[in-house]
Amino acid sequence: MAEQTPMMRQYLEIKSGYPDAILFFRMGDFYEMFLDDALIAARILDITLTSRNKGSGDEIPFCGVPYHSVTPYIAKLIETGHKVAICEQVEDPKQTKGIVRREVVRVITPGLLIEAESLAPDENNYLLALCQGEGDQWGIAWLDLSTGEFRVTELNGGPAAAAEAVCVHPREILLGEGVELETLPADLRDFVTDKIVSRAPAWVYERDYTRSLVCDQFGAASPESLGLEQMPWGLIAAGAALHYLRENRKSAIPHIREIKVYQRSEHLALDPATRRNLEITATMSEGKKNGSLLGCLDRTSTSMGARRLKQWLSYPLVGLEPIRQRLYAVEELLEQAGVREELVAQLKGIADLERLNGRIGMASAGGRDLRAMHDSLQRIPALVDLLAPLQSDLLRSLCTAIDPLDELRNLIERGIVESPPFSLREGGIIATGYNEELDELRAISREGKGFIARLEAQERARTGISSLKIRYNKVFGYSIEITKSNLANVPEDYIRRQTLANAERYITQELKNYEEKILGAEDRICELEFTLFQEIREQVAAQSGRIARTADGLASLDVLVSLALVADERGYTKPQVDESDSIEITDGRHPVIESMKLGERFVPNDTRLDGAENQILMITGPNMAGKSTYMRQVALITLMAQAGSFVPAAAARIGIADRIFTRVGAGDNLARGQSTFMLEMMEAAGILRNATPRSLIVMDEIGRGTSTFDGVSIAWAVAEFIHDTPTCRSRTLFATHYHELAELATTRERIKNYTVAVREWNDQVIFLRTIVPGSASHSYGIQVARLAGMPRDVIERAKEILHNLERGEYEEGAPRLAKSRKTKSTEASPQFTLFESNEDLLRQRLKKLNLSVTTPLEALNLLDELKKMI
Repeated sequence: MAEQTPMMRQYLEIKSGYPDAILFFRMGDFYEMFLDDALIAARILDITLTSRNKGSGDEIPFCGVPYHSVTPYIAKLIETGHKVAICEQVEDPKQTKGIVRREVVRVITPGLLIEAESLAPDENNYLLALCQGEGDQWGIAWLDLSTGEFRVTELNGGPAAAAEAVCVHPREILLGEGVELETLPADLRDFVTDKIVSRAPAWVYERDYTRSLVCDQFGAASPESLGLEQMPWGLIAAGAALHYLRENRKSAIPHIREIKVYQRSEHLALDPATRRNLEITATMSEGKKNGSLLGCLDRTSTSMGARRLKQWLSYPLVGLEPIRQRLYAVEELLEQAGVREELVAQLKGIADLERLNGRIGMASAGGRDLRAMHDSLQRIPALVDLLAPLQSDLLRSLCTAIDPLDELRNLIERGIVESPPFSLREGGIIATGYNEELDELRAISREGKGFIARLEAQERARTGISSLKIRYNKVFGYSIEITKSNLANVPEDYIRRQTLANAERYITQELKNYEEKILGAEDRICELEFTLFQEIREQVAAQSGRIARTADGLASLDVLVSLALVADERGYTKPQVDESDSIEITDGRHPVIESMKLGERFVPNDTRLDGAENQILMITGPNMAGKSTYMRQVALITLMAQAGSFVPAAAARIGIADRIFTRVGAGDNLARGQSTFMLEMMEAAGILRNATPRSLIVMDEIGRGTSTFDGVSIAWAVAEFIHDTPTCRSRTLFATHYHELAELATTRERIKNYTVAVREWNDQVIFLRTIVPGSASHSYGIQVARLAGMPRDVIERAKEILHNLERGEYEEGAPRLAKSRKTKSTEASPQFTLFESNEDLLRQRLKKLNLSVTTPLEALNLLDELKKMI
């Protein structure tokens, strides 16, 4: 280091404090990068890599980007997972002898972005802080610096922490310096491994330090006043997030004024597998919004509303009153079509107030940001007038929360020009009439420029030199330029200032006096305008709390309007939500699939689930017939209702669920040595351990990843467990190709058989997409294989093998699966069982038959069933 130039010594010293960031080192009009930083940046940014000390044997790689257009370069580096440390000149080079002092003024990380160009408008940009406490307790805090949102909770167990992390979907994760990824619980480790992980020093996680940090930020006397008295590890996680924010931002963050403490039990719990399988916010195949439930329901007019809708779908409610308030609000907006249309018109003109508020609070906003704030506030009075007559409690509370902020709107209107320049330092940003001194300086500047034009005409007449011009140069100022052919006519009072190749430049005392006056005024104008702008910005920032409340109200209003629009367009109905154990849906439809153009009409279906008679619906039927679609639509309708949305059905009664579980499909995790079947069993085990009588379970093809006998055994035992275990007894949709499981309905009172209706014609299968009572006799897998283009010889041979297998399926007319070591053959059965004679089975089955309501298709299925029993 001693052998380097003073500038390189300064660079290396500053860089040593930020080893994990790419250092943008300000050099005049450029940010320059050196050594390894230059090698990385040149490759990612596709810019020229050069070197200092060329040919010396000690070359230093470097590259640079212009400071005035640095944002896209930073965004590209952040997108690839890098951090960027911005090192500025903190002294005026004109007033400094020797090397200019430089300091890092901000570290930009993926989770701490605020620049609009680097952020997705409809996505939050979260930093997630994790803190593992005693007894497998986990403190979780997450914040979005761009909007000021800050939340904290505490959960028990690694799987719960992993599920919450998946729900938050952070851009960056913060862990303590000593935490090794290998020591994290498996679910959490898998999630963290794929994310950008940053570290905070171990001492930051000391309780007293984090306590003081959190209380200081939110002006609280103690954590108790913030609701954190029962969350010691959540408090530490929140403090660690604030420390990381302050260390990297290196400036005040006044717009983060509130910390929201929440319990996970306040919301419908959705594990990562369920979020993925139901495609709530992104599709499974491509991870895109389009094709998900969010994409289906998003008709929001603002970025704030789009982000809020995603939150509502990610965190559906379990409280009956809040759910009903949302539904009543959507209902009123649905009925008031004219008001709804006018609300949409006003909302479309409102900018992202949450992020504008953040940039203003952190002194990063420019003149255009303030005008965007003004133009948005200008629409609020009309919007409030539209809301005032509405009667639902939620809309009335939103009307109260949305503040027109008249004084701020007037301040910006008086102070900032309608079309401000991008730069804050070059003037032209403050409106005429706002400041008397500024207006006087502008008048002097205008008068001085007019004087220059008059002086030029006067000197041409006095000297007789028609080509005489008065020019301006940033270095030499104003001068009279005369070509060399006219030098003989130069007056004696001209003072030579500069010699050019074909001309001489002169100055007079009169011109010099006006130059000082004009240039002094222009410099003072720029300086004063910047000062005035900062004062206006600070006055707006002082009201960040009111702006945040207004933005919050507008976001919720936007979501309610969006839900009403979708309900109107697609014929959704208001669900009846209560605390019963019933889920009753009439003509339910899949919200996403029915909105797609798939070439066939979507067939609605009914659903009845409850804890008394219809706890488990055992659904059989062929592939491609619609079993999975049907089950998913029931789960999505339940979720939509608890999020406060109308639902795609003719009628719906939804008994509130505490959790939704899905076991739909799995893939290998070879890195952890887990096969598809292992993951399937792990997911099923998690469901059985955590489900309650208020849960909704969607089981699709459990046990299919192993041999037939093993799979049937596991599926049978799982269904029995859900039915028999008092702490479980969840409402369950259980789809299977194991026809043997249909016999569970004869041994368990709350299991009912349903199948997907099909029609066979000329050895072809036609899917009717209708769910009807009964069970399928076979899966039509061979017919589906034919549709897929399987060779004819394979199809014919498969039919022969199937016939041979089916002949040995039953023993003495009863399914062998029902036998149990716990059951004695001599025991009297309290209900109809599978161990009666064939004749008794036939008699009992026929006694239950109601010919007056039996359809032809059901009669054919029954005839096939009776034939097998014989």
